[in-house]
Order: sequence, then C-alpha cells, then structure tokens
Amino acid sequence: MLSRVAEAVYWMARYLERVADVARLIDVNLTLTLDLPDEPEPQWRAVVTTTGDIAAFNAGHPCPTADAVIEFLVFDEENPNSVSRCLRAARENARSVREIISSEAWEQINRFYLMITGTRYQSALDAPSEFFEQVRLSSHLIEGVIDGTMSHGEAWHFARLGRLLERGEQTARLLDTKYFLLLPSPEYVGSTVDDIQWSAVLRSASAFEMYRKRHGRVEPHRVVEFLLLERHFPRATHYCVIEADESLHHVSGSRVGTFHNAAERELGRLRGEFAFSEASDIITNGLHEYLDLLQTKFGRVGAGIQKTFFGLRPAVADETTPAANE
Repeated sequence: MLSRVAEAVYWMARYLERVADVARLIDVNLTLTLDLPDEPEPQWRAVVTTTGDIAAFNAGHPCPTADAVIEFLVFDEENPNSVSRCLRAARENARSVREIISSEAWEQINRFYLMITGTRYQSALDAPSEFFEQVRLSSHLIEGVIDGTMSHGEAWHFARLGRLLERGEQTARLLDTKYFLLLPSPEYVGSTVDDIQWSAVLRSASAFEMYRKRHGRVEPHRVVEFLLLERHFPRATHYCVIEADESLHHVSGSRVGTFHNAAERELGRLRGEFAFSEASDIITNGLHEYLDLLQTKFGRVGAGIQKTFFGLRPAVADETTPAANE
C-alpha cells in the first residue's frame, strides 16, 4: 500500500473519532451543569482544556460560557479541532482514497459532513442534546459501516490503528480533566458533587452502564482502573493500546511482542507498561503526573507511526555519492 493512502485512511479514522469524542464531551457537560450547584464556568473551561484548545479559546473569548464553547468546538472554522474542521479533514482524506474504502463508507462520511455544514449554529443551541446525539450516532454508524464493508486488510488496520490511538488518548484526557481541573476544592472529595463528576467522566466515555455492571458503586479508584486498565471495555485506554498493537503488527507482518521499527517499539513498550500497572500505584504516585506522561507516550507512538510509514524519504543509491551541491 502506498504511504500516501495509508496516511489518508489513518487520519480519516482519527478525525472521525475526534468528532465523536468532542460531541460526547459537550453533551455530557450540558447535563453536568444542570446537576452541579456551582457556576458552570469551570466545567466549560475544563471541556476546552480537555481538547487542548484553551489557549486559542481564551484568545477570542472572554468567558467560557456554554454558547461560546459550543460555537468554538463545533462550528469555528479557525479551530483545527472543531467538529466542523475535523469532519471536513476526514471527508477530504476519505475522498482521496475512495478506491480503497467502500462506497457505503464514503456515502456515510459525506452525509455526515453535509449534516454538520447544513446545521445552523442557533438551531444546534435550540436542541443541543438532540444535535449531539445525532453526531454520536452518525459516528457510530460510520465505524460500523467501515468494519462491515471493508476487507480487513492493511487499509482497515490503518483505520483501526488511528481510531484506537485517538480514543485511548482522549480517555486519558478525560480522566486528567476530572482529577486536575474539575474538583473545586479538597472538601468536595467524597461528596455528592464528586460522585456526579466521576459519573460524568464515565458517561463522557460511554462507560457508565458497563462500569456499574462491573463495580456497582461509583468509586474514584475503580473509575480510574476501569477507564485506564480494563482489557475488555472498548473505550478503555488499555484495550485501545492492545488492539492498536495487534493492528500495527498485522500491517508490519512482525510477531506481536517483538519490534522492528520505532512505531512497534513505542507502542509495544506502552502495552507492556499497562500489562503490569495497578490503579492503586497510579493514584499513589500521582494520577495527573501519570496521565500527563501517558499523553506524551501517545505522542511518541504517533511520531513513530509517522516516521515508520508516512515519512519515508527517497532511497539514496550510494552513500558515497557526493551530494548535488558539493
């Protein structure tokens, strides 16, 4: 497969996953602000911080109100992480590889794009829950169509790799936002406000029902364990790392547990660390510090994939041949 094609499929999937994650985060926060007794400004600021766009938001908005955050994260064409921009990028990547993806996948992506671009800002604010539910369902539909209509060869594995890495990193960001930004002060620990916020984190990852089936009561260390270390829940970071590593080795053809390039080394190292991690150790040593370092490690995996598969340079015929400008 051409590296250009692989890169387009990989980023198409990453952008589509980012769209779903942003929509889910905003929708849950709309409900969260109704349940909390305090002013909603810290919660909306935390949403923008989760996406990594707080500096750009502050440059153009004096206060993180619900309207301002929704406009910035959904419709702002100047924000590279907005739903509109990410969906446009996903569509352009899909359009460039229409011969690789199925016609059904292309039609759903194009329909999703037209739905967003055809939605007026005010109409989304008039019925925000319905709008964001439609965005989430459209994202799930595209994921299902890709899985059900594409051959599970290299192109599918590159799409799966991109989707899982984006998802795993976003789950870590959600946890970091709750622990480091949302909690107003120490006296809220163990309170009703604390329980509401931890439940909101689970809902943001579509994990609330599955967590309750597994653990029942919402407890912080159990939430951390479930969203980070669970091996069987498809939005848990550990699950995403395991499955991404499987797809990476399928593409490269090497045996799982070995590495022959930078991408396999970084992702294999991350998988090994998760395999021997415990939630109690993570919390004791500092959850924020762990999650901050984890995001850096995901960045290294992404850089390794870029270097290994997408950043290939033309081969030099003979290293002893003088350069053209010598």
